[in-house]
Amino acid sequence: MFIYLFLLLQELLDRAEHSRRDAYLASAVDMCELERRMQSLDIDG
Repeated sequence: MFIYLFLLLQELLDRAEHSRRDAYLASAVDMCELERRMQSLDIDG
């Protein structure tokens, strides 16, 4: 049961992180800024 709860929590956190990254990328005002943000996410992991 604890493994199931752990996996569920991990999935929820992954979804939240993806949503945060999507919002960050979507708020770029032009292609140059979008590229810079994408590179910074790749570097930071």
